[in-house]
Amino acid sequence: MYTKLIGHVDSDCFYVSAERVRRSHLQNVPCGVLGNQGACVIAKSYELKADGVKTGMPIWEAVKYSAHAVFVKRDFRWYEVVSKRMLDLLKTVSPSVEYYSIDEMFFDANQLPRIYNCSMEKAAYCLQEQIREKVGIPVSIGIAPSKTLAKLGSDTAKPYGCRVLLNSDDDFLKSQPVGELCGVGGKSNLKLQAQGIHTCYDFIQADRIKIRNLLTVKGEALWYELHGESVCPIVTRRPTHKAISRGGSIGHKSKDWNKITGWLTRNIERLSEALNAAQLHTHLLTLSIQFEDHTGWGQTVKLEEPTSDSGDLLGAAKQMMSCMPLDQCVSYMHLIADRLTPHGLVQKSLFKQRAPSAIDQLKEAVNTKLGRFVIRSGDTLEVNDLYGDEANNYEICDVSGKMCF
Repeated sequence: MYTKLIGHVDSDCFYVSAERVRRSHLQNVPCGVLGNQGACVIAKSYELKADGVKTGMPIWEAVKYSAHAVFVKRDFRWYEVVSKRMLDLLKTVSPSVEYYSIDEMFFDANQLPRIYNCSMEKAAYCLQEQIREKVGIPVSIGIAPSKTLAKLGSDTAKPYGCRVLLNSDDDFLKSQPVGELCGVGGKSNLKLQAQGIHTCYDFIQADRIKIRNLLTVKGEALWYELHGESVCPIVTRRPTHKAISRGGSIGHKSKDWNKITGWLTRNIERLSEALNAAQLHTHLLTLSIQFEDHTGWGQTVKLEEPTSDSGDLLGAAKQMMSCMPLDQCVSYMHLIADRLTPHGLVQKSLFKQRAPSAIDQLKEAVNTKLGRFVIRSGDTLEVNDLYGDEANNYEICDVSGKMCF
């Protein structure tokens, strides 16, 4: 029997469940959450899934599958509130909690039997019930000696179930396709399949060095984790960013230079805001574009000096964009700040000393007090309708503290 155990809490249909916390009439109703300016389904209830609606489906297609469904706009501010309620609750029953994502958390599970005065199996259900009662959302829970096994446990317990793996369970591992493991993507799965490794049991029976040669040290870590050896510890505080990006769909595809510039400016202002919030400067800025035929274009510039100033970043981004071919419509845009340096560690040029941007400081002060984007660049007037919808003013990447997107 394993002595040290890690728990994994995974919210069931989190965005929909969060909406049901404040909108009780949505209980047991086919429900979907819309993203990308309300154009497609980014989350769905089990009832909507049963009707045949898939994540990413355009709204005009989704309504054909489920005529009585209710669709609501995303609200990441509210989802963050619900998510952090769950985080706070877990911290009352565990000394170490990892805020993995907005709807998933790892935690030290060793104190649960003492707290709930019962076996580990029953304690998992007690915690599940407490989250449902206090936070209002259904979750699935996995408890095991490693993160990988705990996540595999919660994934296979859905919806609204618990799986506790106190001992090695070969039958369970034999029933799980290796492609279901977090960290085994499509290409990795193909490599494993070619070697006759189809299940998680096959994976642990394979030679460790062979797995390392196939999937690098990350695959080797999975091998240890599936054997019940915890090599991926719980991380209670997010490490410093190695890179920060902002962007995504630009809504309706466009060749309009002014509109594309408006989106560029919006994304730069959001990137600058994120850099300043993290107290970081960037040395490199990358602009990545995807066109309507799914081809791409990109360029990277090394900045004259590390900066988080929106004016500097926008100037560099516009210079890059001036080289972009515009033979067809742009559909996606991403800006990536790389080679990041903490504010206090930047070595300024001997010949060019510049105070922090007064404009950025003013924007931050006013927007913090009166609302995000109350003050913004005039270039963004070309996409003014975007700012009229509150759903567009807070994105999943704005939710602070989580380990991954």
